[in-house]
Amino acid sequence: MTKHNPQIIPITSITEAKKLIEQIGSDPESISIMAPKAVFKVILLEQINLQDAIIIKQDMLSLGGEVAIPQHAFDLEEQPATIMVMGTLKQHLELILKLRRHYQRIQDIADVLQQVIVTQT
Repeated sequence: MTKHNPQIIPITSITEAKKLIEQIGSDPESISIMAPKAVFKVILLEQINLQDAIIIKQDMLSLGGEVAIPQHAFDLEEQPATIMVMGTLKQHLELILKLRRHYQRIQDIADVLQQVIVTQT
């Protein structure tokens, strides 16, 4: 190993992120800002309307995250689909806010994402 001892650290919760950032000696006021950026979450959603999947993907891409959708999504023929939403906790929280601005079906997906984030973080 090099003198810098690089390590990949799996951070699965906001509590872990805050603890590690605090151990580094960061400014205590910045911990709550940085911690959501250190937690990466992948959320699988099933039974998603393909039109909704495309909107969710566009919104998450605008935040720097990613959404895997079926290859045939833009054909809008095979409904519904499973999608995979990938991003930091901060990106997921911002996505939820963006999705709440859309029509009811997407607002319902925002509610589901909110529940998953709250119970899994």
